[in-house]
Amino acid sequence: MAAIYKRELRSYFTSPMGYIFIAFLLFVSGVYFTAYNLINAYPWFGSILSGTTFVFLILVPILTMRIMAEERRQKTDQLLLTAPVKIIDVVLGKYLALLTVFAIPMLFLCLYPLLLLMFGKTPASLAMDYLGIFGYFLLGACNLAIGLFISTLTESQVLSAVLTFLVLLICYFSSSLASFIPSTVNASLILITVLIIVAAIVIFVMAKNVFLAAGAACVLEVALILVFAIKPELLEGVAPAIFGIFDVSGRLENFVYGILDVTGIVYYLSLIVLFIFLTVQAIQKRRWS
Repeated sequence: MAAIYKRELRSYFTSPMGYIFIAFLLFVSGVYFTAYNLINAYPWFGSILSGTTFVFLILVPILTMRIMAEERRQKTDQLLLTAPVKIIDVVLGKYLALLTVFAIPMLFLCLYPLLLLMFGKTPASLAMDYLGIFGYFLLGACNLAIGLFISTLTESQVLSAVLTFLVLLICYFSSSLASFIPSTVNASLILITVLIIVAAIVIFVMAKNVFLAAGAACVLEVALILVFAIKPELLEGVAPAIFGIFDVSGRLENFVYGILDVTGIVYYLSLIVLFIFLTVQAIQKRRWS
């Protein structure tokens, strides 16, 4: 794993990719810091982090699009798949390299609350600010895990970037979409059906088995129809709740306001573990196919 980690980390700094990621994140956070904290004398730095979560929509697809897709395109993934190394070590090495690149600008962000404490006109709350930074790091780590998984599904960097952007975009606007989605049974039925189709597509891409994907979709759809026929009230209000599950950025708010949200920590860590697991399974499937 250490060799994979070092190789991946070196690749980000022998190309402009790592520098662009760090520079853009620091530039956007610096603009917000100047506008809110320095010019308008807003005392809490953590609150501006929730306004900069949109940068993940741009930076995560750019940073993760090549991490697996490029290996497949150049056929260098065959060396990893046939090497005497566990797939989980390969995935963790690549993911930790992504986290390291992300951690570099986060270290610079940790200096901003100290500047507010030293030179601010109003007292800053270091505990509140650093709790917000901690939540911001978890959010970024979760987005990177999503991008890592999507990169394993295709050998096209462009397609990987586009799919990652679309998924993160849906997650970013999920709370707003939830307010427009009716709580009716029919709305829940339609949304769950769409999710079943998406799940079937993912299964097909990972397993390359149309019968497995179609069978899983049929079983889930039949179960959904039975619930709709026997006890439809169970589906009432499910559609907005589903969008709430995908509200990845919304969990940051509690951290920003100084609340140590254990549920949010578990949520982020669970998503990270889930997408790392899915990445391992997608690669494992190619290893034995």
